[in-house]
Amino acid sequence: MRRITMLLRLDNVQKQYKDFCLNCSLQVEEGCITGIIGANGAGKSTTFNAILGLIETDGGMIEIFGKDSRKITVSDKQQIGVVLAESTFTDILTIQDILPVMEAMYPAFERENFLRKCGQYDLPLKKPIKDFSTGMKAKFKLLLAMSYGAKLLILDEPTSGLDAVVRSDLLDEMREYMKQDGRAILVSSHISTDLEGLCDDLYFIQNGEVLFHEDTDVILSDYAVLKVNDEQYRSMDKNYITYEMKEAFGYKLLTKEKQFYLDNYPGIVAEKGSIDEIMLMITKGGLLQ
Repeated sequence: MRRITMLLRLDNVQKQYKDFCLNCSLQVEEGCITGIIGANGAGKSTTFNAILGLIETDGGMIEIFGKDSRKITVSDKQQIGVVLAESTFTDILTIQDILPVMEAMYPAFERENFLRKCGQYDLPLKKPIKDFSTGMKAKFKLLLAMSYGAKLLILDEPTSGLDAVVRSDLLDEMREYMKQDGRAILVSSHISTDLEGLCDDLYFIQNGEVLFHEDTDVILSDYAVLKVNDEQYRSMDKNYITYEMKEAFGYKLLTKEKQFYLDNYPGIVAEKGSIDEIMLMITKGGLLQ
Protein backbone atom coordinates (compact mmCIF):
# COMPACT_ATOMS: atom_id res chain seq x y z
CA MET A 1 0.00 0.00 0.00
CA ARG A 2 1.31 3.44 -0.97
CA ARG A 3 2.27 5.59 1.99
CA ILE A 4 0.46 8.93 1.93
CA THR A 5 2.44 11.98 3.08
CA MET A 6 0.57 15.21 3.72
CA LEU A 7 2.66 18.30 3.08
CA LEU A 8 -0.15 20.65 4.12
CA ARG A 9 -3.28 20.21 6.22
CA LEU A 10 -5.90 22.70 7.35
CA ASP A 11 -8.44 21.62 9.96
CA ASN A 12 -11.36 24.01 10.52
CA VAL A 13 -9.21 27.10 10.04
CA GLN A 14 -11.31 30.14 10.93
CA LYS A 15 -10.99 33.86 10.35
CA GLN A 16 -13.80 36.27 11.15
CA TYR A 17 -14.18 39.66 9.48
CA LYS A 18 -17.06 42.09 9.75
CA ASP A 19 -18.87 40.75 6.67
CA PHE A 20 -16.97 37.52 5.94
CA CYS A 21 -16.09 34.34 7.80
CA LEU A 22 -13.56 31.73 6.70
CA ASN A 23 -14.01 28.15 7.92
CA CYS A 24 -11.80 25.93 5.81
CA SER A 25 -10.48 22.37 5.92
CA LEU A 26 -8.27 20.91 3.20
CA GLN A 27 -5.14 18.86 2.65
CA VAL A 28 -2.38 18.65 0.06
CA GLU A 29 -0.74 15.31 -0.54
CA GLU A 30 2.84 14.80 -1.65
CA GLY A 31 3.00 14.14 -5.38
CA CYS A 32 -0.28 15.95 -6.07
CA ILE A 33 -1.49 19.25 -7.47
CA THR A 34 -4.48 20.40 -5.43
CA GLY A 35 -6.69 23.18 -6.72
CA ILE A 36 -8.96 25.67 -4.98
CA ILE A 37 -11.60 27.18 -7.22
CA GLY A 38 -14.06 29.90 -6.41
CA ALA A 39 -15.22 33.34 -7.46
CA ASN A 40 -13.35 36.48 -6.47
CA GLY A 41 -14.05 37.11 -2.79
CA ALA A 42 -14.86 33.45 -2.06
CA GLY A 43 -12.02 33.08 0.45
CA LYS A 44 -9.13 31.74 -1.63
CA SER A 45 -6.67 34.52 -0.81
CA THR A 46 -7.71 34.57 2.84
CA THR A 47 -6.96 30.85 3.00
CA PHE A 48 -3.53 31.38 1.46
CA ASN A 49 -2.75 34.27 3.79
CA ALA A 50 -3.69 32.09 6.76
CA ILE A 51 -1.43 29.26 5.56
CA LEU A 52 1.50 31.65 5.19
CA GLY A 53 0.94 33.31 8.56
CA LEU A 54 0.18 36.68 6.98
CA ILE A 55 -3.02 36.95 9.01
CA GLU A 56 -3.80 35.72 12.50
CA THR A 57 -6.52 33.07 12.51
CA ASP A 58 -9.32 32.78 15.07
CA GLY A 59 -9.30 28.99 15.34
CA GLY A 60 -8.37 25.68 13.81
CA MET A 61 -5.04 24.07 12.97
CA ILE A 62 -2.59 24.46 10.09
CA GLU A 63 0.11 21.84 9.64
CA ILE A 64 3.00 22.20 7.19
CA PHE A 65 5.29 19.18 6.67
CA GLY A 66 3.55 17.53 9.63
CA LYS A 67 4.28 20.41 12.03
CA ASP A 68 2.19 23.17 13.55
CA SER A 69 2.70 26.03 11.07
CA ARG A 70 3.63 28.34 13.94
CA LYS A 71 6.60 26.09 14.77
CA ILE A 72 8.15 25.50 11.37
CA THR A 73 11.86 26.31 11.06
CA VAL A 74 13.78 28.55 8.68
CA SER A 75 14.83 25.38 6.86
CA ASP A 76 11.15 24.42 6.48
CA LYS A 77 10.32 27.86 5.10
CA GLN A 78 13.05 27.46 2.49
CA GLN A 79 11.07 24.46 1.22
CA ILE A 80 8.02 26.60 0.40
CA GLY A 81 7.62 28.53 -2.83
CA VAL A 82 4.99 31.25 -2.97
CA VAL A 83 3.18 33.28 -5.62
CA LEU A 84 0.78 35.92 -4.33
CA ALA A 85 -1.13 38.61 -6.19
CA GLU A 86 1.23 41.24 -4.79
CA SER A 87 4.86 40.98 -5.85
CA THR A 88 7.25 39.58 -3.24
CA PHE A 89 9.94 42.09 -4.23
CA THR A 90 9.69 45.82 -4.75
CA ASP A 91 8.98 46.56 -8.40
CA ILE A 92 11.88 48.98 -8.76
CA LEU A 93 14.31 46.04 -8.65
CA THR A 94 15.49 44.15 -11.71
CA ILE A 95 15.97 40.40 -12.03
CA GLN A 96 19.72 41.03 -11.85
CA ASP A 97 19.21 42.89 -8.55
CA ILE A 98 17.26 39.97 -7.12
CA LEU A 99 19.85 37.26 -7.84
CA PRO A 100 22.15 37.98 -4.84
CA VAL A 101 19.10 38.33 -2.58
CA MET A 102 17.89 34.86 -3.59
CA GLU A 103 21.35 33.37 -3.15
CA ALA A 104 21.49 34.78 0.38
CA MET A 105 17.97 33.66 1.33
CA TYR A 106 17.91 30.22 -0.29
CA PRO A 107 21.02 27.99 -0.20
CA ALA A 108 19.42 25.74 -2.85
CA PHE A 109 18.76 28.61 -5.29
CA GLU A 110 19.47 27.32 -8.82
CA ARG A 111 20.88 30.48 -10.36
CA GLU A 112 21.86 29.08 -13.76
CA ASN A 113 18.60 27.21 -14.26
CA PHE A 114 16.59 30.28 -13.23
CA LEU A 115 18.50 32.46 -15.70
CA ARG A 116 18.02 29.86 -18.41
CA LYS A 117 14.26 29.90 -17.81
CA CYS A 118 14.23 33.71 -17.86
CA GLY A 119 15.97 33.57 -21.23
CA GLN A 120 13.50 31.00 -22.50
CA TYR A 121 10.65 33.43 -21.81
CA ASP A 122 12.56 36.56 -22.93
CA LEU A 123 12.48 38.15 -19.48
CA PRO A 124 14.93 41.10 -19.45
CA LEU A 125 17.49 40.97 -16.65
CA LYS A 126 18.14 44.72 -16.35
CA LYS A 127 14.63 46.11 -16.78
CA PRO A 128 12.71 47.15 -13.64
CA ILE A 129 10.02 44.60 -12.85
CA LYS A 130 7.47 47.42 -12.64
CA ASP A 131 7.90 47.86 -16.39
CA PHE A 132 7.16 44.20 -17.18
CA SER A 133 3.92 43.30 -18.91
CA THR A 134 1.31 41.41 -16.88
CA GLY A 135 2.33 38.15 -18.54
CA MET A 136 6.03 38.76 -17.92
CA LYS A 137 5.40 39.51 -14.24
CA ALA A 138 3.39 36.30 -13.88
CA LYS A 139 6.14 34.20 -15.48
CA PHE A 140 8.81 35.87 -13.36
CA LYS A 141 6.96 35.23 -10.10
CA LEU A 142 6.32 31.57 -10.90
CA LEU A 143 9.89 30.92 -12.08
CA LEU A 144 11.23 32.58 -8.93
CA ALA A 145 9.03 30.42 -6.67
CA MET A 146 10.32 27.33 -8.48
CA SER A 147 13.97 28.41 -8.47
CA TYR A 148 15.15 26.69 -5.29
CA GLY A 149 13.50 23.26 -5.45
CA ALA A 150 10.78 23.88 -2.85
CA LYS A 151 8.77 20.83 -1.78
CA LEU A 152 5.54 22.83 -1.57
CA LEU A 153 4.38 25.54 -3.94
CA ILE A 154 1.54 27.82 -2.80
CA LEU A 155 0.21 29.70 -5.81
CA ASP A 156 -2.62 32.21 -5.42
CA GLU A 157 -4.28 32.98 -8.76
CA PRO A 158 -1.02 32.67 -10.75
CA THR A 159 -2.86 32.80 -14.11
CA SER A 160 -5.32 35.60 -13.30
CA GLY A 161 -5.67 38.26 -15.99
CA LEU A 162 -3.49 36.40 -18.50
CA ASP A 163 -4.25 35.38 -22.06
CA ALA A 164 -4.58 31.73 -23.05
CA VAL A 165 -1.02 31.42 -24.38
CA VAL A 166 0.63 32.74 -21.22
CA ARG A 167 -1.67 30.65 -19.02
CA SER A 168 -0.71 27.55 -21.01
CA ASP A 169 3.00 28.32 -20.50
CA LEU A 170 2.55 28.62 -16.73
CA LEU A 171 0.49 25.45 -16.46
CA ASP A 172 3.18 23.58 -18.40
CA GLU A 173 5.82 24.87 -15.97
CA MET A 174 3.78 23.52 -13.04
CA ARG A 175 3.47 20.10 -14.70
CA GLU A 176 7.22 20.04 -15.38
CA TYR A 177 7.94 20.99 -11.76
CA MET A 178 5.95 18.03 -10.49
CA LYS A 179 8.04 15.49 -12.39
CA GLN A 180 10.42 15.38 -9.43
CA ASP A 181 9.30 13.21 -6.50
CA GLY A 182 8.39 14.64 -3.12
CA ARG A 183 6.73 17.82 -4.31
CA ALA A 184 3.21 19.22 -4.19
CA ILE A 185 1.35 22.31 -5.36
CA LEU A 186 -1.64 24.15 -3.92
CA VAL A 187 -3.01 26.48 -6.59
CA SER A 188 -6.08 28.69 -6.68
CA SER A 189 -7.98 30.08 -9.63
CA HIS A 190 -11.40 31.25 -10.74
CA ILE A 191 -10.73 29.75 -14.20
CA SER A 192 -12.15 26.24 -14.00
CA THR A 193 -10.61 24.92 -17.23
CA ASP A 194 -7.09 25.71 -16.00
CA LEU A 195 -7.53 23.61 -12.86
CA GLU A 196 -9.58 20.87 -14.52
CA GLY A 197 -6.68 20.00 -16.82
CA LEU A 198 -3.97 20.45 -14.17
CA CYS A 199 -5.07 19.27 -10.74
CA ASP A 200 -5.35 15.85 -9.12
CA ASP A 201 -8.12 17.05 -6.83
CA LEU A 202 -10.25 20.16 -6.47
CA TYR A 203 -11.86 22.13 -3.66
CA PHE A 204 -14.74 24.49 -4.44
CA ILE A 205 -14.94 27.35 -1.94
CA GLN A 206 -17.71 29.90 -1.56
CA ASN A 207 -18.35 32.46 1.17
CA GLY A 208 -15.38 31.10 3.11
CA GLU A 209 -16.54 27.47 3.18
CA VAL A 210 -15.54 24.39 1.20
CA LEU A 211 -18.74 23.21 -0.49
CA PHE A 212 -17.24 20.44 -2.61
CA HIS A 213 -14.08 18.32 -2.80
CA GLU A 214 -13.35 15.54 -5.26
CA ASP A 215 -10.60 13.88 -7.30
CA THR A 216 -10.53 15.41 -10.77
CA ASP A 217 -10.56 11.99 -12.46
CA VAL A 218 -13.75 11.12 -10.58
CA ILE A 219 -15.38 14.39 -11.60
CA LEU A 220 -14.62 13.76 -15.25
CA SER A 221 -15.61 10.07 -15.24
CA ASP A 222 -18.45 9.65 -12.73
CA TYR A 223 -20.27 12.97 -12.39
CA ALA A 224 -23.03 14.03 -14.75
CA VAL A 225 -25.80 16.57 -15.08
CA LEU A 226 -29.00 14.74 -15.97
CA LYS A 227 -31.73 16.50 -17.93
CA VAL A 228 -35.19 15.04 -17.39
CA ASN A 229 -38.78 16.07 -18.02
CA ASP A 230 -41.41 16.19 -15.28
CA GLU A 231 -42.62 12.62 -15.92
CA GLN A 232 -39.09 11.17 -15.85
CA TYR A 233 -38.38 13.12 -12.67
CA ARG A 234 -41.42 11.71 -10.85
CA SER A 235 -40.65 8.09 -11.77
CA MET A 236 -36.86 7.96 -11.36
CA ASP A 237 -34.79 6.75 -8.41
CA LYS A 238 -33.33 9.86 -6.77
CA ASN A 239 -31.09 8.12 -4.24
CA TYR A 240 -27.99 9.14 -6.20
CA ILE A 241 -29.04 12.72 -6.91
CA THR A 242 -27.30 15.40 -4.81
CA TYR A 243 -28.60 18.68 -6.28
CA GLU A 244 -31.55 19.61 -8.47
CA MET A 245 -32.54 22.69 -10.42
CA LYS A 246 -35.97 23.38 -11.93
CA GLU A 247 -35.88 24.33 -15.60
CA ALA A 248 -38.49 25.09 -18.27
CA PHE A 249 -38.12 21.59 -19.76
CA GLY A 250 -38.22 19.85 -16.37
CA TYR A 251 -35.18 19.38 -14.13
CA LYS A 252 -31.39 19.40 -14.14
CA LEU A 253 -29.97 16.91 -11.64
CA LEU A 254 -26.41 16.44 -10.38
CA THR A 255 -25.22 12.89 -9.75
CA LYS A 256 -21.97 11.12 -8.98
CA GLU A 257 -23.43 7.85 -10.30
CA LYS A 258 -23.70 8.59 -14.00
CA GLN A 259 -23.46 4.95 -15.03
CA PHE A 260 -26.37 3.91 -12.80
CA TYR A 261 -28.73 6.25 -14.62
CA LEU A 262 -27.40 5.38 -18.06
CA ASP A 263 -27.91 1.67 -17.32
CA ASN A 264 -31.36 2.00 -15.78
CA TYR A 265 -32.88 4.88 -17.74
CA PRO A 266 -31.89 4.38 -21.41
CA GLY A 267 -33.56 7.54 -22.71
CA ILE A 268 -32.05 9.89 -20.16
CA VAL A 269 -29.82 12.81 -21.19
CA ALA A 270 -26.55 12.75 -19.21
CA GLU A 271 -24.07 15.55 -19.85
CA LYS A 272 -20.46 15.54 -18.67
CA GLY A 273 -20.12 16.91 -15.16
CA SER A 274 -17.71 19.78 -15.78
CA ILE A 275 -16.42 21.90 -12.91
CA ASP A 276 -18.51 24.85 -14.09
CA GLU A 277 -21.70 22.75 -14.19
CA ILE A 278 -21.02 21.30 -10.74
CA MET A 279 -20.39 24.76 -9.27
CA LEU A 280 -23.58 26.07 -10.86
CA MET A 281 -25.65 23.18 -9.50
CA ILE A 282 -24.20 23.58 -6.00
CA THR A 283 -24.69 27.35 -5.86
CA LYS A 284 -28.02 27.65 -7.70
CA GLY A 285 -29.64 24.27 -7.24
CA GLY A 286 -31.41 22.71 -4.27
CA LEU A 287 -29.71 20.09 -2.10
CA LEU A 288 -31.54 16.76 -1.96
CA GLN A 289 -31.51 15.10 1.44
